[in-house]
Amino acid sequence: MKIICNQRILSSSINTVQKAVSSKTTLPILKGILLETCGQQLKLVGTDLEIGIENYIDAEIISKGAIVLSARILGDIIRKLPDEDVEIEVDMNNNATIRCANSEFTLIGQPAVEFPELPTVEESDAYKLPQDLLKNMIKQTIFATAVDETRPILTGVLMELQEESINMVALDGYRLALRQANIKNALNNKAVIPAKTLNEINRILEEENTDVEIFFTDKHVLFNMNKTRVISRLLEGEFINYEQIIPKEYKSRVKVNTKSLLGSMERASLLAKEGKNNLVKFSVRDELMTITSNAEIGKVFESVSIELEGEDVDIGFNSKYFLDALKIIDSDEVYLEFTTSVSPCIVKPTDHSNYTYLILPVRLVG
Repeated sequence: MKIICNQRILSSSINTVQKAVSSKTTLPILKGILLETCGQQLKLVGTDLEIGIENYIDAEIISKGAIVLSARILGDIIRKLPDEDVEIEVDMNNNATIRCANSEFTLIGQPAVEFPELPTVEESDAYKLPQDLLKNMIKQTIFATAVDETRPILTGVLMELQEESINMVALDGYRLALRQANIKNALNNKAVIPAKTLNEINRILEEENTDVEIFFTDKHVLFNMNKTRVISRLLEGEFINYEQIIPKEYKSRVKVNTKSLLGSMERASLLAKEGKNNLVKFSVRDELMTITSNAEIGKVFESVSIELEGEDVDIGFNSKYFLDALKIIDSDEVYLEFTTSVSPCIVKPTDHSNYTYLILPVRLVG
């Protein structure tokens, strides 16, 4: 194999597929990146058997072939080369010579035939979604996935596709994030996608409205983004019926400025995180909500102007869970909906109904 391509483009491509390469694997071949000629393009592939990323770049193909090279070393070498053409030549013994300007490296590679093939996902029945919308939907849900593997299904995000809409839902037992959007779909579908996969997708997606194509099989999902394809296994099992968890009514509703509440919560959390459960207490009265936190090293008192509809309420929360939601809501004002001091609180924007965040309270003592 012999190819010539641009250093900057090659470095960017390696950086993309490297996201799927695990340094902890016991299989040496999985620590590498597959480089393979594909027509007039060079295909790069990285995988850890859970997620696979393919990226295609334009290259001058002098002779066809394929090789697997160490992801870490290849990435370091190409990144340090000058912004000029890079020539990669592979001999019959899987030795790769990399030339650029005044530099020449020789790397011992591994045969491409030993590299695991990515699962085949038939590319019919595509679901199309603007890149910027998908990026936003991931950002507004992924933080609420479970980190604990005791309930593996909760370490992913449920994606529900219906004829007129798409829902993405994440929950970890303490809070729930639901993001909805209107899109046209030919078919209904739902699947639970691992948070790790969506994290990598989010890093690849661009802030533009060109479409991502999404294809499903029973066990895998394929995201096709222009010259990058991500194939991931799906999580198996039944996702919790989240609609049953979200309260339909409230006894108290607070309207509050998002930035004011965020600022107060950030200051209150400075002491809250010194305590055992990150506790902050809300006291809702008429036109004022006070936020307090007591820790061994001291206490904090914050007050925020509000509009209250309904009853007064005293309720406690883990400040981190509240901050996570406030940081990703892009509306100027939010509603906080309460039923009782031991019932879930709903946080939602005042100007649209696309986002719902539920957080369980912490029981107040005394």
